[in-house]
Amino acid sequence: MDIQTLASNNYMDPNFDDMDLKNRKVQHCEDRVDSGVDSLKEDEYIKLLGEMANLEIPRESVNTYEPWKQEVTEDGDTYLHLAIIHEAEDYAIQIIKQCHNDSFLNRQNNQRQTALHLAVIMEKPQMVERLLKAGCDPCLVDQSGNTALHIACKRGSLACFSVLTQIQTQHLRSILTLPNYSGHTCLHIAAVHCYLSMVEILVQLGADINAKEQCSGRTSLHLAVDLQNLDLVRTLIALGADVNSLTYGGYTPYHLTFGRTNCEIQSQLFNRTAQELIPMPESESEESDEELASDDECIYDDIQFCGR
Repeated sequence: MDIQTLASNNYMDPNFDDMDLKNRKVQHCEDRVDSGVDSLKEDEYIKLLGEMANLEIPRESVNTYEPWKQEVTEDGDTYLHLAIIHEAEDYAIQIIKQCHNDSFLNRQNNQRQTALHLAVIMEKPQMVERLLKAGCDPCLVDQSGNTALHIACKRGSLACFSVLTQIQTQHLRSILTLPNYSGHTCLHIAAVHCYLSMVEILVQLGADINAKEQCSGRTSLHLAVDLQNLDLVRTLIALGADVNSLTYGGYTPYHLTFGRTNCEIQSQLFNRTAQELIPMPESESEESDEELASDDECIYDDIQFCGR
């Protein structure tokens, strides 16, 4: 007999007298020596029984088969993907409501895009918010290794960016450190596309301003010099970027100013770079030139020309 039936049939019976109540209490004490029932006053005990009678025991939900969840196009798009792509927001909202905390929300198409990726691409911040609150995973990446936040940074979608950085923030730190398959973090992408406000916000949110992209070890400051973007260089320096950070080849951001037209960037970096790092590092081409020069100085006495 369950708790609710027991409470409603016996203890809540108006004919149930005090003597039976005391007997029940004694029986409880004998059955469970660790019970605290015997320490309760009678009015507290009756109140407890009343609360027990009102308990609703949750039953396991029955998983009903929903064939529409299995339907996909030749591109691997589900009905939710299609509703977002074709801007059928009413249908998308209905699907999201029916799939709250369901793995269906994280289904990926042939390009490994989730509905969240597509909502960012379609510039639908309200849909992004609905998906996140319904349990869509913001850490999933597409075929290029981009999370939804990477895409927002690439497209300069400040509205979607704001939603992605304000909901499910427990995942934010890991996303900020995650490089895509080109080796770029969200901060690198925002810097490359010169979205200064995003760069500032990302650093404030905890993105590593000195993180190196995985291809050549350039930081966002190196990338700003490559782009010859003075405003971005100034912004990064003001945010605390390390001007002495070295690429995998041993180059500081200052070294990348050589052969470039913006003298102001060169001046800004020269005044801040450590003096011992100012000289250009020796390159392989310089070493090979030195080897050739030393070879020319050698005197060969065993060469014959025209028999001599």
